Amino acid sequence: MYTGRRDIGNFVVFLGLILVFFVGYHAWLKPKNSPPVIPEVPPTEPAQAAPAEPSHDPPPRHTGEGVAPETPEPRLVALGDVPESSHAETLKEIRTLIELDQGAEAEAKLGALPNEVVGDPKLKPYVAVLWNNLGVLEGKLRGPATAIRAYKSGLALNPQSPALNLNLAHAYWETHDPALTQEFLEQLAKLVPDDPFPHLALADLLYGKDDLKGATRHLEMATARAQSDPGLKAYLEMVTAKVKGVGNTEQALLARESSHFVVKFDGAQDYAIWDEVLRILETAYREIGQTLGYFPSKPIHVVLLSEEQFHGETGTPAWADALFDPVLGRIKVPTRGALTDKAWLARVLRHEFVHALLHERMGLKAGNVPTWLNEGLAMQLAGDPWPDLDQIARGPELKVIPLSLLEGGWASLPPEAAGLAYLEANSATRYLIDRYTMERVRAILDRIKAGDTISGAIHDKLMITYEAFQKRWTNKLKAKLESRKT
Repeated sequence: MYTGRRDIGNFVVFLGLILVFFVGYHAWLKPKNSPPVIPEVPPTEPAQAAPAEPSHDPPPRHTGEGVAPETPEPRLVALGDVPESSHAETLKEIRTLIELDQGAEAEAKLGALPNEVVGDPKLKPYVAVLWNNLGVLEGKLRGPATAIRAYKSGLALNPQSPALNLNLAHAYWETHDPALTQEFLEQLAKLVPDDPFPHLALADLLYGKDDLKGATRHLEMATARAQSDPGLKAYLEMVTAKVKGVGNTEQALLARESSHFVVKFDGAQDYAIWDEVLRILETAYREIGQTLGYFPSKPIHVVLLSEEQFHGETGTPAWADALFDPVLGRIKVPTRGALTDKAWLARVLRHEFVHALLHERMGLKAGNVPTWLNEGLAMQLAGDPWPDLDQIARGPELKVIPLSLLEGGWASLPPEAAGLAYLEANSATRYLIDRYTMERVRAILDRIKAGDTISGAIHDKLMITYEAFQKRWTNKLKAKLESRKT
């Protein structure tokens, strides 16, 4: 979210009062349940998928800026007796290794199975199930990207396995893999006609392509099947909010496209605004994408709204000049002054593009990026030169709000508190980049994406505690303040 720079010097005067606004902020941790198990099937039959067990997780974690959908649980397949063969003991050993969470050794033994095993029609389905369960284990221990190889190995032996195909689709979805194509999902929907996930993922995919009619059709099919997998409730709600939200607000908008963006506008065909917005965005795409080491996998939508629509329909706080909506996946900017102040327009668009890029880069963990770092990166990469705290400090001491209290959402903050929060986010992030390099910042983001907290990520990548990082940052500010006084 972008806020214009106001008389920010006055914010520091009220530091003591503003601290009160942040009491009680905290982060919520989402526990994970063990994955559902598919009922046992005869080893000579293709593995059959069963509905996932109801999820007992708490509601999805609210970050203050959106809701992260729950991760679909992968399907385990219960194994029966090993088919009789001279390799039965080896297959039993592999099964035991998987049950004991010894994935690396199990994978090595599966990969070393001779052709007479993997080519035996009686053994192939059993080996495919071993690959499936290994993939579930790898995904649990090391993330969905590591599971993809195992699922593909299993599908090479049993291409029509419902469990393997669904698990591969879930892993693709979690990792934003471009292999999750419309064709793949349509084939999956035929293979598991009663499962809601293929239709839900298709609705999400078609929404991203601006095919609202197709998205609505598959959303209806997913909704009709939703009871078979209650674990997808949060994802269903998110896609429903996307499709219905955009359908209600963007039907009458005109659109123009560039290589990486779709810009929609509620006014007349003002090509001057469109051209300027697209030019700024394409420049941001190259520059910011290189800095963050990530480029979007699909076009990003930008909606230009009137001032009334922006603050009325989006529900943004009065102090916000623009926003990235993580649910709808849209950057929203009011058109007032879009061409009369091109410098403002460039800062706003670049700022919100950083949020959009981080949201896609982090995937399901986007809500785990602390707001101070998310906003700080947007400010640093937008080219909007904010003053550092020491430059506007008044009085003999410099007081700051602990960064741990700036991790949650800021949408409900009053203007004074929001202004101070942005100042601190900008200052702390600037120090992080200058002292430790952007490469380390990217590594911290990677750790958060892998499931770590900001505290754990900083400790792992900077070799200091979260508290020590804040102390070094504030000490640097105090030293600069002291040098200015002398």
